[in-house]
Formats: sequence, C-alpha cells, structure tokens
Amino acid sequence: MTVSLFNQFLSPTLLGIPLIILALLLPWLLYAKPGIRWLTNRLLLLQDWFIIRFTNQIFQPLNQGGHKWAALITALMLFIITLNMLGLLPYTFTPTTQLSMNMAFAVPIWLATVLIGARNQPTVALAHLLPVGTPVPLIPVLIIIETISLFIRPLALGVRLTANLTAGHLLMHLISSAAYIFISIMPAVAILTSILLFLLTILEVAVAMIQAYVFILLLSLYLQENTYGPPSTRMSYS
Repeated sequence: MTVSLFNQFLSPTLLGIPLIILALLLPWLLYAKPGIRWLTNRLLLLQDWFIIRFTNQIFQPLNQGGHKWAALITALMLFIITLNMLGLLPYTFTPTTQLSMNMAFAVPIWLATVLIGARNQPTVALAHLLPVGTPVPLIPVLIIIETISLFIRPLALGVRLTANLTAGHLLMHLISSAAYIFISIMPAVAILTSILLFLLTILEVAVAMIQAYVFILLLSLYLQENTYGPPSTRMSYS
C-alpha cells in the first residue's frame, strides 16, 4: 500500500481524541507568565525584549485607534511563530499546515477590522472600493473588483501561510527519505543529501518566523486602513 506524502498533514488522533488540541495548548506552556514572585532572568529579559521590539515595529505606523489591538496581535504573533517552530521538531504535528486553522486565525480579525472601519468611518471604508479619478463607465467594474479583493484577503492570508509551511515540510520529508535510502547504497551521496537537509532545515526555521511575521504584518495593514485617530510618531513602553 502506497502512503501519500500528504498523510503527514492529517490531524493525528489517540483513542478518538484529536491531538491537535494538545498542539494548540503547548505554546502557552512554554512562555514565562507573571507570578507572585517575579524573578528577572535571561529568558524573561529575552521574551520582554522581543515583545517590545515587535510591538514597536508593528504598531508605530498605526493610528492611535489601532494601538488597542497590541495585546491581541502580539499574542497571535507569538502563538503562530511558536506553532511553526514546534512543527519543525521530529514526530510533531504543525496545526498551521491546515488551511482551516489558518482561516480561523485570519477571518475573525479581518472581519473585525472591516466592521470597525464600517462603524467608525463608513465614508472612508466605502471610499476604498473606488479609487479617486475613476472614469464613470468603469465605476461598476472597479467596485466589483475591489469588493472581491476585499473579501479575498483572509483567504490569501490563510493560503500563503499554509502553502509555504506545507511546501517546506514536503521538501524536508523528501530529502530526508532520500538520505535514508542512499545511506546504504551511496554513502557519499547520503552525506551530501544530509548537508542539504541541514541547510534546508535552517531555511525552514527562517521561513517559520518570516511567515508568521508576514501574516501579522498584513493584518496590521488591514487594521491601519480601518482605524481612525491621529497617526503615532513613536510608541514607548516602560
């Protein structure tokens, strides 16, 4: 019986219980949380530095109205990047290779930004559907195109994250299988294949972080279009 390469992306179960639940809960167990006795150590300092730098970079160009989303966006960034990184470990499952999971991340936040824009600044939100200076005969066509592009945004977010992670996992699986087969037939080729697998693993670590950042960056851009208030020149955190 030939096993499909895509079987590795099926959600594993144990005694009828989907193990994806454990995969989704694991990232929250890896980060230090405030307690009664808050002891400063290197892990906490590194975690705090990362959150501050990321939040400043993402929310600096946003209006003041978008700064309310800092906690949610930062938590989602940490969650996705941790899921991506844990999925590179052997015998693990990556929930972010599932399109349904990524759509569950993208659709609610995208819809919330659209609803906020429609409630707080309906004129500006509707103006996005029609560029300035559009000829009158093209107005209906452009409105339809812009509406489709608006509703396709969450799908593009989910597909981008899913496709990049799935492609990387498939390449790692194929190259590792080739190295395992060649180790008894052609050891020299197996060594070269293993070196290629090591380099690809480093690349996938970078892809896991970059794709999580791109996912959140695009969400922040959608948020910027639909929030109001004076633009922020600099954000500072104590």
